[in-house]
Amino acid sequence: MDEGLAITIVAVVGILTTGGVLVLRPIAKRLGSLFDAMTAQKLRPGGQPELSQIRELMQGIDGRLSLMEERQGFAEALLSNGERRPIAPPVQPPRDVH
Repeated sequence: MDEGLAITIVAVVGILTTGGVLVLRPIAKRLGSLFDAMTAQKLRPGGQPELSQIRELMQGIDGRLSLMEERQGFAEALLSNGERRPIAPPVQPPRDVH
């Protein structure tokens, strides 16, 4: 084999290897970080704390809604005992006559 051809092949392989490392190394590091984060999330004890917070908020909202339903029922009961007439007539905006 010609000595010049061997040097050219070694140089091309070296350049391709260096270029591949420079291009693929950041991608491989990002993928490694992603896999580490996914594994840590699966292994985290306690599961999902956000889910328990959402559950607590929903229970609070349910309690407040129940209280509003009781108040609404009480107000309707008070109004049904008296005469059924509007408290005040609806207000009509003034008309501009031109």
